Amino acid sequence: MNTPVNPTDTTILNLEVLAKQHGRRLYHFLRKHVGNHDAEDLMQSTYVEALRCADHFQGESKPETWLFGIAMNLVRHHLARSPEKRYEFVDEGVQEEHLISTVDPAQNVEEWQLVNRTVHALEQLPDDMRETLLLVVEEELPYEQAAAQLQIPIGTVRSRISRARTQLKQAVYA
Repeated sequence: MNTPVNPTDTTILNLEVLAKQHGRRLYHFLRKHVGNHDAEDLMQSTYVEALRCADHFQGESKPETWLFGIAMNLVRHHLARSPEKRYEFVDEGVQEEHLISTVDPAQNVEEWQLVNRTVHALEQLPDDMRETLLLVVEEELPYEQAAAQLQIPIGTVRSRISRARTQLKQAVYA
């Protein structure tokens, strides 16, 4: 069903405004979750899905929260189909540059161990807890937006963040 797009349609214009205002942040959000290679594809899929479902938006959340919710659902689906692509935070070159700049070899080893323990501890967190933590810490979303994006109560966000931080501290510094 190829309905011609009416350029005066406010839904289309609002999505265009959303894309212009939040496109860069959306791309970085997707890149953090799926890596550079798949981020552009998922970004396009997010916009297509937003256009397809625009009439379902009821205004109960901010439009950008709704858009990022669509993106998060696509990320979940993408990762469920290809779990080997999970958690590509940074390449090792970034870590090596930092460690090379440190003069003390013992400090280099300590930092490498800390990084490795942290990565391992993150991987051990339950999916829902890790996802919530990444939204709040990495994406710097307020608890309210994370709750809206994940479609969970704000209290659940708070408890997941608290439990995740406790588990990470125990795992990394034990």
